[in-house]
Amino acid sequence: MHAESQIREPLIIGKKTYRDISNDIIAPIEGKANRLWYILFTIASITFMWGICCLSYTIGVGIGAWGSNNGVDWAWDITNFVWWIGIGHAGTLISAVLLLFRQKWRMAINRSAEAMTIFAVFCAAIFVLLHTGRPWLDYMLFPLPNQFGSLWPNFNSPLLWDVFAVSTYATVSIVFWYIGLIPDFAMIRDRVIKPRMKKTYSILSFGWGGSARHWSRFEEVSLVLAGLATPLVFSVHSIVSMDFATSVVPGWHTTIFPPYFVSGAVFSGFAMVLTLMIIVRKVYKLEAYLTIKHIEYMNIVIIVTGSIVGVAYLTELFVAWYSGVEWEQYAFLNRATGPMAWAYWIMMSCNVLSPQFFWFKKLRTSIAFTFVLSIVINIGMWFERFVIIVPTLCRTYLPSTWNSYTPSFIDVGIFVGTIGMFFTLFLLYSRTFPVIAQAELKSILKASGESYKKEAVEHAHH
Repeated sequence: MHAESQIREPLIIGKKTYRDISNDIIAPIEGKANRLWYILFTIASITFMWGICCLSYTIGVGIGAWGSNNGVDWAWDITNFVWWIGIGHAGTLISAVLLLFRQKWRMAINRSAEAMTIFAVFCAAIFVLLHTGRPWLDYMLFPLPNQFGSLWPNFNSPLLWDVFAVSTYATVSIVFWYIGLIPDFAMIRDRVIKPRMKKTYSILSFGWGGSARHWSRFEEVSLVLAGLATPLVFSVHSIVSMDFATSVVPGWHTTIFPPYFVSGAVFSGFAMVLTLMIIVRKVYKLEAYLTIKHIEYMNIVIIVTGSIVGVAYLTELFVAWYSGVEWEQYAFLNRATGPMAWAYWIMMSCNVLSPQFFWFKKLRTSIAFTFVLSIVINIGMWFERFVIIVPTLCRTYLPSTWNSYTPSFIDVGIFVGTIGMFFTLFLLYSRTFPVIAQAELKSILKASGESYKKEAVEHAHH
């Protein structure tokens, strides 16, 4: 009896050989892109350009171009920042945590997830750099020498922890992603014919030869980086949540924020990975590697994290009621029944109710349904950040400062532009780097391909 159970479906379907894997994975890089790729790329780059125009306008005119006002000074900008950082979480989490837990099914999705992390952190960084309104003075955020006068930033500020956390996270993610790409670069180096491409990929592959020594070092480095990246996943979003939790604003001043933000980040990150994987699967015809099984596993993670987020929402309401503090109670009452109640109920239905559909096997294995729901979840997670920030700031302690908030055209433009930027980068990336780690897929084939050897042996005996 083999260690593999016979009940599980294989992770690679269609009787693929090692050569088929190399051919399929390299096809998007060697060949011409198909029409669908060009259509998606055009849409993404147009929205990206629109975002750049809105950003330039903001830099020229000032933050007054946004809908932010005296009461609500952190509005769409910080909402988008937290949303993008959240999306950037699943990548390293999928790769690092599932690597540490030796989960084979991560191999088809980890590469895209890691790339997604890096691009999402770039998108988030745009909001941080522009929130000051004068990006040319951003150097003041760094610890400067004393010749500048006493310009040292406040090291006690959670905003400064953010800078350290996010930059460390981005660095580790880029290194982790790049190390994983080395065997793939070597494969491309050995296959391409054009001298310039050959030169480029041979520089990128660091002289990888695929010997046993190379592989053992590769695996050691991957494990060390996974071990480093896992605590970072938790620390980054905990620190982002402390931007809120260390204030004295009712509705923010709570200790539940770090775990609640982390689970929300994993939730929205997995939803974004699903959105991307389903697009990639269709555009590059990778149905044999990104199977229904992968989608089902990810949907199970979404059920779990979605339920955790639901429990967190209810805990917040309970704590506000139990504390007996009128301000806290009012903050939550206002979210659920006040002028912006619609946003609260969109958040509740998208994040808590919609993932429950995945309890039904038929729905969690349906690609169209998963695709729609993954987008719904990300809309819900955006509204979660919006609900935490805007309705809370519209109604603070002094009724004389109460006001409402409407985003300006520029706010919307910048946000849509970052989505365009994200997809532009992702589509370009998928044409220059292997979207799936072929070397790791081959190790799956080695494990699950034993049955073919058995068949061949039996055939020979007969």
